[in-house]
Amino acid sequence: MDLTKIFQSKAFAGFIGGVVVFLAILLIFKAGQVVGFRKADFACRWGGNYHRNFAGPEGGFFMGMGDRNFIDANGTIGQIIKIDGQNFVIQGKDNMEKVILVTEKTVINRLRDTVKFSELKLDDYVVVIGEPTEAGQIEAKLIRLVPPPSTANSSGENLPQRPNDGNVDNGIKTQ
Repeated sequence: MDLTKIFQSKAFAGFIGGVVVFLAILLIFKAGQVVGFRKADFACRWGGNYHRNFAGPEGGFFMGMGDRNFIDANGTIGQIIKIDGQNFVIQGKDNMEKVILVTEKTVINRLRDTVKFSELKLDDYVVVIGEPTEAGQIEAKLIRLVPPPSTANSSGENLPQRPNDGNVDNGIKTQ
């Protein structure tokens, strides 16, 4: 049998083309595996560091709000006590009030849903991440509505709560 005739035949060219296509498919499949593994690894590490990434305490957003490990230079966490136009005021830790500026670029989330500014109401608990202004306000980039905190922090002391006006169920029974 003559090897040059075999190498020049259409069957051999088809076989080589099939092998090349098969190797390309394997390469694409492997690339998908690598990308998927990296995304899953990132998501796992990101979830494990969620509170540290968003300047929250290790035990959760409201556990030990008086602890010194909560950094709030570019954000805050607390209860909405006043809504004024496109701005609102939060009462956070140590009863400190902060003015939050909301722009058209501000993202407001409740769980996985994006909500409008008009859906925020008094006594909602929010986490705000943004940038401080020269006036000491926070220009919000992200606002996330969170459930109200428990009435005691990790050290056992009671957290301040606003009285229930009947519109919000904050666990306080009124007569």
